[in-house]
Amino acid sequence: MPHRLYGTIDAAVNFSAGAWVAEAAKMLAEVRAQGRLPVFVGGSGLYFKALTRGLSAVPPIPVNVHEEVRARLQRDGVEALHALLMQRDPASAERLKPRDRTRIARALEVIEATGRSLVDWHRDGLPPQLAPGEFRAVFLTPDRDELYTRIDARFDTMLQAGALDEVAALASRRLDPLLPAMKAHGVPALIRHLAGEITLQEAAAIGRADTRHYAKRQFTWFRHQLPEFEWVKPEQARAWFA
Repeated sequence: MPHRLYGTIDAAVNFSAGAWVAEAAKMLAEVRAQGRLPVFVGGSGLYFKALTRGLSAVPPIPVNVHEEVRARLQRDGVEALHALLMQRDPASAERLKPRDRTRIARALEVIEATGRSLVDWHRDGLPPQLAPGEFRAVFLTPDRDELYTRIDARFDTMLQAGALDEVAALASRRLDPLLPAMKAHGVPALIRHLAGEITLQEAAAIGRADTRHYAKRQFTWFRHQLPEFEWVKPEQARAWFA
């Protein structure tokens, strides 16, 4: 079974759930035209929600607005940006934590570029690519201890396979630290190690812990945001495809 939309976007691209849905829609149409069954697999709940619930219709943000907001964030700090957002778009500001750098910058970009609140754009959203009744959604629920053991082993395997060299190449590009690729689990800690701030063992421990925390949050997120997903044990799901 061929994989699509994996490893296709450069780290410098501020790829969003909306951009992913647009690409996924193309792949979905192509696979359906071939009479094949598309299977979406992944860990990002927001992508699944966008696919099955629809997404806001926010237009692309001009590069100059994006860069200006990021420069302000670096110069003035997140608290100042949140205060500015409270003046320009109080509805969005009140929904965000005052130190949520990424979401505050995003909300400010939207109001600066479009003159409309992100809340308004979310209300007037795009339809889902998969309508209710057209798909079967499954959330795998392995034993927590087993899951955390596998997460730790996976991170160690990534290091053995050259993850540190990959992060070194990424760090050399001096990209915006708010880009999704720069915030991937383990990347910030490994960059700190390369800068001589912490040992490789400390960086690996941070990366493993961040991944475990993310997995734990995903359990809670899916339970509240996508209750239509069936929760099944991995062995049960394997039987469906045997």
